[in-house]
Amino acid sequence: MAGRPLWFQMFLLLHIAAGFGSFLLAPIALATAKGGKQHKRWGMVYLWCMGIVAGTALPMAIFAPVLFLALVAVFSFYAAFAGYRVLRLKELARGGKAQPIDWIAAVVTFCSSALLAWLGWFHAEKIQVIPVVGVVFGVIGMRLAYGQMKTFIRKPTEKMFWWYSHLGLFIGSYIAAWSAFSAVTLTRVLGNQWYVWLWPSIVGIPAIVLTTAYYKRKFAPKVKVAAA
Repeated sequence: MAGRPLWFQMFLLLHIAAGFGSFLLAPIALATAKGGKQHKRWGMVYLWCMGIVAGTALPMAIFAPVLFLALVAVFSFYAAFAGYRVLRLKELARGGKAQPIDWIAAVVTFCSSALLAWLGWFHAEKIQVIPVVGVVFGVIGMRLAYGQMKTFIRKPTEKMFWWYSHLGLFIGSYIAAWSAFSAVTLTRVLGNQWYVWLWPSIVGIPAIVLTTAYYKRKFAPKVKVAAA
């Protein structure tokens, strides 16, 4: 860290500590009873850790400069933030409305992710990223933001939509955290290969799909069999 300003060194230490905390806390929150006191407590601490990770990553990435990591920090935190906010938006299915903060966060994330995809495809060298990685992460970020904005406009038809969104978004933020960690550590061993960046998504996205499908079956209305 020699040669870097003191604020950068302090931010880096905070970033590492919060990142380590998020790696430990996400499995704890997932393992505890959903909706229980422990689940809420550790989930909130995880959200704060992800906020610190993103809040420290942005200025460091701009200073370095590594614009790619700055743009990734935006959508990685947004996934955790939106996963928290959806718990306050359960009434969307019954005519409720999203708050301005929800719209602002979604629009900022969509635009920054679109910029990431565009730069990744046309000017990858400017943001120091493998083109396919920039495009994939950009598309994921846009998909996250679009999915939330869609529920703001077209009211969800599923009563438990918030449960599926909460689960998928928080796991998505965990995937983003692992992606950044993998890129920083494994590239030193395996080189700057696309799979070093994308393996958490390759593993994690099917996990989200399968877990969501499990809970949809669990929450599906029970069909009563008429007596003969």
